[in-house]
Amino acid sequence: MDKFSSTVLALSAACIVFATSVSAFTSRDGSRVNPVSQGVFEVIPRAGGLGRNYWCAAGDYAHRALKASWNAPVFISRGRGPSETTNRRSAVQFTLESSRAGSPSTGSFGSVNSLAVGDNMTVQNAFNFCNMLPAGF
Repeated sequence: MDKFSSTVLALSAACIVFATSVSAFTSRDGSRVNPVSQGVFEVIPRAGGLGRNYWCAAGDYAHRALKASWNAPVFISRGRGPSETTNRRSAVQFTLESSRAGSPSTGSFGSVNSLAVGDNMTVQNAFNFCNMLPAGF
């Protein structure tokens, strides 16, 4: 392979890696967030993620990437299940649109770990889970 072909191949590979990483978002706690469809995004935490990890990443993504206000509600549109954007076994999908979450009443959720469809809180309350220390500290 000549030098020109190697350079083109290397640049092509770099472009593919860059294009893939542009749509991915890493939250402050290290969870990955990927868009699923128009208005729906998926949180994929590190192994052993707790409810607070999902909510933290959802609030962080909604505020920093989607530019949602702190008072905007964030809803769970699909509870814990296999990721649609990666090969991970555990992910939760969120939305800022109540219609995509079964139109629940705003501010309703069972517990931070229930992660059920329709659970919701404000972007700020979700983001506040980013400030919690892991258990045991």
